[in-house]
Amino acid sequence: MRHLLAAALFLACPWGPARADPCGDQIAAVAAATKAVPGERSVDFSNFSAGADTNLTLACGTPSSVGAQFKGESPPERYFEVFGKAGEVVTKAPAASLATAARQAREVAARLRHSNVDLPGVRVTCSVTNSAARGPLTLCAAIEHDDRT
Repeated sequence: MRHLLAAALFLACPWGPARADPCGDQIAAVAAATKAVPGERSVDFSNFSAGADTNLTLACGTPSSVGAQFKGESPPERYFEVFGKAGEVVTKAPAASLATAARQAREVAARLRHSNVDLPGVRVTCSVTNSAARGPLTLCAAIEHDDRT
């Protein structure tokens, strides 16, 4: 009985055993893969600074997704490389395939404002806007999806 009481108290203590933090693990993995600096975070979301005019966002859960935003006329090659690396952490799709899909989707979105490219288990979607208040902006995301739907 004493052992059960001690175990119950240990589990109830805030400094007791470590709790799983799957989103924290993904945040750390995205930061390591991209060298981006994590910023604000919540239980299932984080943003990152990924260099000049580039930010990342991570939404943990089912499905998980990662987004990349570039403030400017045309994203540099580094934008697509960082997007691919972050997307690989989240979706397990190859970084090179994700970067290529983002380039393709961004090219079409530059003409049509929005475009999608589907890969096995992931949709890459890009939007291009240019507002008087914010200027040009490219937004791309890699979103997990079930190929059976």
